[in-house]
Amino acid sequence: MVNELPVGRRVAQWRVRRNMTQQQFADRLGRSKSWVDKVERGVRRLERVSSLREVADALRIDLGVLLTDQPGRPDPAAAGVEGVRNALSRYHVEAPSGPVDVAEVRARLAHAEQTYRHARYPQLLALLPGLLDAARAARAVRPDRATAGLLVAGYALAALALVKVDHGELAWLAADRAMALAQATGDPQVAAVATVSLAQALRHVDRRRAATEAAVVAVHRLRSARSGVAADPSLLGTLLLQAALAAAGRGLARDARQLLDQAAELARDVVAGDGGFGPAAVEAARVVAETALGDVTVATARHERLTAGGGWRWLPTEHRAAYLLDAARAYVLAGDMRRAGRALLDAERTARSEVHDRPAVRDLVAVVARPADAPTDLARLAAALHVT
Repeated sequence: MVNELPVGRRVAQWRVRRNMTQQQFADRLGRSKSWVDKVERGVRRLERVSSLREVADALRIDLGVLLTDQPGRPDPAAAGVEGVRNALSRYHVEAPSGPVDVAEVRARLAHAEQTYRHARYPQLLALLPGLLDAARAARAVRPDRATAGLLVAGYALAALALVKVDHGELAWLAADRAMALAQATGDPQVAAVATVSLAQALRHVDRRRAATEAAVVAVHRLRSARSGVAADPSLLGTLLLQAALAAAGRGLARDARQLLDQAAELARDVVAGDGGFGPAAVEAARVVAETALGDVTVATARHERLTAGGGWRWLPTEHRAAYLLDAARAYVLAGDMRRAGRALLDAERTARSEVHDRPAVRDLVAVVARPADAPTDLARLAAALHVT
């Protein structure tokens, strides 16, 4: 957590600790006493990392000490991950003696899904062990398609959360549990829900070919189902986007763009479907795909057009924040650190946990915050993540 004490006040505290008057400190910096006074009172902000480093050097402290007082960065997701791991390790669930309130389990699942959409990962990981146990207990009492669907959705949600906190192999295990149970139901819609999380987990552990194949097979089975009910376009579109991103990661430009075009056709009649699928989600996926394919000029131009419009605001909080991190990576590849930094800070403002609780983001922050003229807010973020 970043200390809430203003930087100017912190400068004043450290100056006093170093037994320096404002004039002595100003002389050491080559500044005026008035400049020091304004900084300490917060009238003048230190806008550049280079200025912050000069001040920190003059105070003989590390830049991170000036910006944050945390001696180390605890992992808020660690306990939650261990809880999910333990829940996945419980192979035998005793059926409760009394009736199970399936509606209550469904309500808990809906709450957990909303927690994910708002990118509250430590809170979600804390919810998941109890949710999984409750869904398994319901399944033990009522082994029907409804309880199977609840448990599949619980496993799938656990996989998505574990991907976020960089536990790819454990995410794959959770997604595999969802897939095995979904296939046993014989319901292609339930299997498709499981496949979304499976594809994400497989992409995370660099098994992109398997991710593509799983998503494409799920699309085919949904479209071929003889249930008399039209396939959900949001679910179909989400699977196509997963397949496209996996194909782009393999360098298969033609396949990726064809899959994206199919998703775009489905999105034409969708304003904002479940999980945020719609035209904006397709455009965001095109940016990520073009970046993976190496065409960062096209990717960044698409990104500017997308965020200039209002449609992308329909995406869930988690989706927008995660996408902004992808946009930041595209700008880094394009050599535009200023816009990369802006995207990073926008991601943090959109969903703090998306930046602070995802280990993979730290390397990105370290690269973007490195230039001497990086904004102060980036230096503050780097210090909070302990990547200075």
